[in-house]
Amino acid sequence: MNCLEDIPEEYRDTPIGLLIEYQNFHRPFEEFTQAQLLVGMCMDHRKHLHMPDNFAFIIRTGGANLRYSEFKVSYAIAVGGVKHIALIGHDNCGMVGVADRKQLFIDGLVRNAGWTAEAAEEHFLQAAPIFEIGNEVDFLMSEAARLRLRYPKVKVMPMRYSIETGNLNKIVE
Repeated sequence: MNCLEDIPEEYRDTPIGLLIEYQNFHRPFEEFTQAQLLVGMCMDHRKHLHMPDNFAFIIRTGGANLRYSEFKVSYAIAVGGVKHIALIGHDNCGMVGVADRKQLFIDGLVRNAGWTAEAAEEHFLQAAPIFEIGNEVDFLMSEAARLRLRYPKVKVMPMRYSIETGNLNKIVE
């Protein structure tokens, strides 16, 4: 999204549109005393969002997978009053092709956490299928659809963060 007209019309003049303006167009910050939206994004350290303080609740989880953070999502909606969710994945996500990193995972837990190789492998075998997201764009679309069904009054926009440019890009659903 390179100009205001690139923001889908249904999200313009909403907290999601503001987020895109802050991130992609460096809109000057306003002051907020209450969160305007929930941002669900990947935990990857290469992503940084440019937005004002107090603007958003943020849940960071591998692959922007909110399935196991649903109470936190519900809390932000019920108690925090948010009516918009920006679901942000990114290119080169480590949760894509998790199975290919099995030995790296095992070796890392042995080296860095003091686990036995057997315990690390068992942990991987139990958890990897749950957290593998497949293709990040397909996953973001399916996760947005799931969230829309679960929270029908909440607007959800899936987006893809470019590691190279730091911009948010729309996903055509």
